[in-house]
Amino acid sequence: MSPSETSRRPGTVQLLTPAGELVRTDDTAEFLPWVDALSDDQLRAMHRDMVLTRRFDREAAALARQGQLALWVPSHGQEGAQVGLAHATRPQDHLFPSYREHAVALARGVDPVDILRLLRGHTHGGWVPAEHQNFHVYTLVIGSQTLHATGYAMGLGLDGKSGTGDPEVDQAVVTFFGDGATSQGDVNEAMIFATSFQTPELFFLQNNQWAISVPVSRQSRTPLVDRAAGFGLPATQIDGNDVLASYAVSRRDLDAARSGSGPRFIEAMTYRIGAHTSSDDPTKYRTDDELQGWIARDPIDRFEAFLRSRGEGDEFFAQLEAEGDDLGHDVRTRTTSLPAPDPSLMFEHVYSEPHPVVREQHEWLTHYEQGLGGSDVASGSDPAGGRA
Repeated sequence: MSPSETSRRPGTVQLLTPAGELVRTDDTAEFLPWVDALSDDQLRAMHRDMVLTRRFDREAAALARQGQLALWVPSHGQEGAQVGLAHATRPQDHLFPSYREHAVALARGVDPVDILRLLRGHTHGGWVPAEHQNFHVYTLVIGSQTLHATGYAMGLGLDGKSGTGDPEVDQAVVTFFGDGATSQGDVNEAMIFATSFQTPELFFLQNNQWAISVPVSRQSRTPLVDRAAGFGLPATQIDGNDVLASYAVSRRDLDAARSGSGPRFIEAMTYRIGAHTSSDDPTKYRTDDELQGWIARDPIDRFEAFLRSRGEGDEFFAQLEAEGDDLGHDVRTRTTSLPAPDPSLMFEHVYSEPHPVVREQHEWLTHYEQGLGGSDVASGSDPAGGRA
């Protein structure tokens, strides 16, 4: 039995079968109005975001193998969950990612090279959230972004920026995390505060079945979605490889959060086809049969089949492939052309106001660079009076 079989429960929302057929039953009736309202252009945009994200992912993985990145974090296989959620948000919403939400980043206007600057070691942040549709910076400390998101959502609630009844103004917060993060105290604390203060927030769990080499079945003896009830969080489990299920359920839950109805929880059942990161070898801990079973449920292939059933022709998919190749070439060219960062950048933005210790450290580094091997450095003394 695969890890996913122990964590999936009856009632999981699926709107598209793996063959790309739309499911119209009593169980899906609640969500179909949101799907039926999508225009052809909106459906094409969803597919485009998934395809371009995967092409970016492939190029970044190649750059990492060639020594151009310190680390790469693949998102291959999780595009459906991410793109569905991204298209369900409103521009005024705030999104707090972990470090694998590349599809959401691109959908919210983040330059893909800004992601690579971070993973190349050129920046400690990457971008200014306010300049990228409130998409906040990646967080590599597992689970800590859920506390950041919940604190921000508490502020929105206290400032009266949700629950006004105006959907064009009301704001919500989305926090992303994986199955491994559910074992972190930060995530559990965030859910406690969210329900206590009834924050306008959506907890979006992408269960990709493996926390590096630890299967989800070892982390939890029950489906992770069931944990939410212990915190008082209404929760739904979805087929995370179904972009329409992710979109429709996220639309419902974000509308509820913005309206002042409190936080919600979604567990998207998906799979990371690649490694945890470029430093990981998944062949050491999972079987090829399991991998091939999930490849057969690929979110992009599934959605392409759905679009073709609606009459979408070869021209659209060919144009998209060409656009992806252009993106890959552009990402590679700009990434390999990045100039070495100025070391003094590490001292900027540490504090909002000038700080004497930071200034002293900056002065020491400047002195060190100017006289590598000089007497002060050799003796271990610091121009600010400290020790090197």
